[in-house]
Amino acid sequence: MRTRPDSSLAALLRSRPDLLNPVPGDLTLLATRAGTRASVVRALERLDRFSLQAAEALAVAPDPAPYETLLHLMTGDEGDPATAAALPDAVHTLREQALVWGGDDRLRLVRTVRELLAPSATHPSPTGLGPTVAEATAGMSPTRLQEILTAIGIPTTHDPVSAVRALTALFTDRSRMDGLLDTAPSDALTVLDRLVWGPPYGEVSSDPAPPVRWLRDHGLLLPTSARTVVLPREAALHLRAGRAHRTTEPAPPQLAPAATHAPKMVDLTAAGQAFSALSTVEELLKDWDKGGPAVLRSGGLSVRDLKRTATARDLTEPTTAFWLELSYAAGLLASDGQADERYAPTPAYDEWLDLPPQDRWSRLAAAWLRATRTSGLVGGQDAKGRTLSVLGPDLDRSSAPEVRRRVLTLLAALPEGTAPDPDAVLTRLRWERPQRGTTGELRARLALWTLDEAELLGVTGRGALSAHGRALAGLDGDPEHPKSPAPTEADAEAATAALRAAALLAPLIPEPLDHVLLQADLTAVAPGPLQRPLAEALSVLADIESRGGATVYRFTPGSVRRALDSGQTASDLHAFLAAHSRTPVPQPLSYLIDDVARRHGHLRVGAASSYVRCDDDAVLGEILADKRSAGLGLRRLAPTVLASRAEPAALLDGLRSMGFAPAAESAAGDVLITRADAHRTPPRTAPVPVPEGPPVPDETLLSAALHAIRAGDMAANAARKPTAPESPRSHNSLPRTSSAETLATVQAAAMTGSALWIGYVNADGAASQRVIAPVRVEGGFVTAYDHTADEVKTYPLHRITGVAELADDPA
Repeated sequence: MRTRPDSSLAALLRSRPDLLNPVPGDLTLLATRAGTRASVVRALERLDRFSLQAAEALAVAPDPAPYETLLHLMTGDEGDPATAAALPDAVHTLREQALVWGGDDRLRLVRTVRELLAPSATHPSPTGLGPTVAEATAGMSPTRLQEILTAIGIPTTHDPVSAVRALTALFTDRSRMDGLLDTAPSDALTVLDRLVWGPPYGEVSSDPAPPVRWLRDHGLLLPTSARTVVLPREAALHLRAGRAHRTTEPAPPQLAPAATHAPKMVDLTAAGQAFSALSTVEELLKDWDKGGPAVLRSGGLSVRDLKRTATARDLTEPTTAFWLELSYAAGLLASDGQADERYAPTPAYDEWLDLPPQDRWSRLAAAWLRATRTSGLVGGQDAKGRTLSVLGPDLDRSSAPEVRRRVLTLLAALPEGTAPDPDAVLTRLRWERPQRGTTGELRARLALWTLDEAELLGVTGRGALSAHGRALAGLDGDPEHPKSPAPTEADAEAATAALRAAALLAPLIPEPLDHVLLQADLTAVAPGPLQRPLAEALSVLADIESRGGATVYRFTPGSVRRALDSGQTASDLHAFLAAHSRTPVPQPLSYLIDDVARRHGHLRVGAASSYVRCDDDAVLGEILADKRSAGLGLRRLAPTVLASRAEPAALLDGLRSMGFAPAAESAAGDVLITRADAHRTPPRTAPVPVPEGPPVPDETLLSAALHAIRAGDMAANAARKPTAPESPRSHNSLPRTSSAETLATVQAAAMTGSALWIGYVNADGAASQRVIAPVRVEGGFVTAYDHTADEVKTYPLHRITGVAELADDPA
């Protein structure tokens, strides 16, 4: 570490930011932390396949190993120009990641890396190689070793160590090994073929077959237990022609295109999907204007409510879960926090509705790009076997934003209009991050979900990345080398990218229309998206019958009554339709409006508990005679007034179900206008994405951290004058001096301007070593220039455990 320049250390801290949490005091602490298991595992997970193959090859090589040995393990006897050309970069990557150290003549894996990658009986190596001859014969009796040497024609030795050395020399000598294999039965060679590329272990019976017995007698299979044998590493490498891996992958696999489209067609298709996305989100949240489904006790939406919402919007349940999660991630949807907790739109939803379509889309797409919540997990189970619900806990996956951006980067690297094969995308991602187990499976699923979600959202069109999608992800510059802004610049970069994406999308979104086409069958056809005031007014006056390229609205007595309840009059409705229809208003529609308006408000309902009054006593008599009114508890108070035990709302619903059109009235006798009051949550902030480990440090933090590490290393390794012989101590231990000696030494250093090495314990009890140059000593405090912190500080003398003079003043 100490031989590295600052640029190399900065690259290490940038690629492994966990090493900075907290900032290590010196290079010794940095090196120690870089060798811990958790940090090494994280670093290995970020290696590409070829760099990981190089590390795996070093793990089965002697320690230390020259570069030529590693090259031979990677290329074999026959050689591989592509692998040989790529290997120096792989070794450089391992060095920069602090996973390998030493020169080319003595390459060493960090001990923790070797423990993770070296083969063992419980942890097989990805290379398929087994233990060495020395490791496999560690528990073998000396007599058995001598019997193996005799069987293969090697003179016996006087001790096991020399016997193992002689057997190893045979297996690593190509010509002698070929001679031994020439004497092997053909069936024995077949057995070796099964074990050569791994796994190298096999089970045998107490009376093995002749081929297995011959291999065991000649040391080509060594026993690891009473019923298990293993092919030694040296013998396997000979059979493999020296290769540690069956195949090496020095270059990333190319993306295979599945289809090619005209870029303009891709952009138009993506724009259509983007507009549909806005409509879907708006309709989903409008359904919850009066309060959505209840929140489960454990959090989230119930399966029944998810199915009901999906059916109402004619969507699949996974698609509905995606839109709900996206709305939540964008801050448009949340729980209201009431006693009877329910989901509802937030005040930010109303602000979002007022934005232009392109800005609404960019806000949704930007939220999707950075969100860690993953709707694809809905319906699965957590670690405790509980079903994961939409909008519920445990849906965050910190790797989701990185996978989304990487998938979009791969799409951006293709020619415009080219849609890749999804399997080719997965193959490329597996090369870049060859993670195994559940982590690798999750990344593959995230990549497939990203492709589907990008198409739904309009980031891609027909599988190819659109121009506005490219701008949103910040890939409209150099997709091969996208910028990685510092965290302090990330928000500004994202805002700028969103503006560019919105500007590119705006010309592709159709202009909203100000008219509909009325038809004689009591329907209205909107041939495209409508202006918001027109759409809102029409949704009150009519019911949406079908959606698609054109939206069909149907007028019914109930929908007309709904418009009258909102304060409109029949003349208002006639004028509205005449103003916004490109076709004449059909006569049946005019009759329907007049007929409902004539009966609307003829009955009046108020609070008695409730009452009904009507100028026509015959109508009230008709209501009393109707058997369906029995549950309302009606009785006549006067010729034109009926009283009821039911609440006004229940009485209104009951009379409407009987075919009447009553209107509610106030205590003053005025008709109450019922407008759709939207239920909103209190102001809510969008959920914060869960970071994947510590954030990448910016240049300011890196510079400060490097300065602190270098200064701390200087303090820890500064040369000091020897102390008295009667109180020896190690070079790195904290000095111990009496209070009087400490004061005298510090005062003398302040007078001479020399530097001191001190031990200091802060208010939290943390001990540290520092190099200071005292300036002033008074009042029980010493003011000094701290070389470790590169600033002037004041230290209480009682917290200085001891002092020592430096052999050479660093100042």
